[in-house]
Amino acid sequence: MVKIYSEKEIQKIAASGAILAEILETLKKKSKVGVSLKELDKLAFWLVKKYEAEPAFLGYRPDGASKPYRATICASVNNIVVHGLPNEYRLRNGDILKIDFGVKKEGFYSDAAITVGIGKISPEASRLISATGCALEEAIKMAKSGHYLGDIGWAIEKTAKKFGVKSIKELTGHGIGRKLHEEPVIYNFGKKGKGTELKVGMVLAVEPMFAVGSDRVVQLKDESWATSDSSLSAHFEHTVAITEQGGKILTIGN
Repeated sequence: MVKIYSEKEIQKIAASGAILAEILETLKKKSKVGVSLKELDKLAFWLVKKYEAEPAFLGYRPDGASKPYRATICASVNNIVVHGLPNEYRLRNGDILKIDFGVKKEGFYSDAAITVGIGKISPEASRLISATGCALEEAIKMAKSGHYLGDIGWAIEKTAKKFGVKSIKELTGHGIGRKLHEEPVIYNFGKKGKGTELKVGMVLAVEPMFAVGSDRVVQLKDESWATSDSSLSAHFEHTVAITEQGGKILTIGN
């Protein structure tokens, strides 16, 4: 069942989201050649504690996982799409890094992701990142009362086709609020006017994931998800509330 949140509850999710946005911006600035993924994770943990909040992913066990997640952020490089576990890998010139991060504050969750080009990236990588960021913007435009989940998926898939990349169909967005993952499932493809109707008070984690090559993914031994053909991937995400005025991004700084 899809939850409907009050304006006061949405304000609390937004407070969590503001913390997330500030930390994510710091992590983006720190993501440079030579920095290890584990260093970024340690920084994220320190910052979230500084804000007197909790890392939403640390210790969380999503459906299908064999064990709880062991880090504060997901740090996924190149062909790894999501759930990359931060390790000693040091970022190299030309890498593209996906940072996915969640915050819990006063019982409310927020979730967001960015893709960062490291050093000088290829034109192909630049196009992929632009496409995925654009898809998130177009999806949020569709996040209005009276629209449908299919409209969001349609906007994402349409953007992928426009840029000549693939929308990954097996990985999805989700509802969010009192829990990190709630109903509904938000597919990165769809048909206009189909699926669950969007209503004021819904809160959605919208997260297009694109790849240069295949739209299929495989799960690796560390339970991260990678493109099936090892092609580059990108990922952006915002937590968005459906309001009377349209989709309101909750994972932005004050």
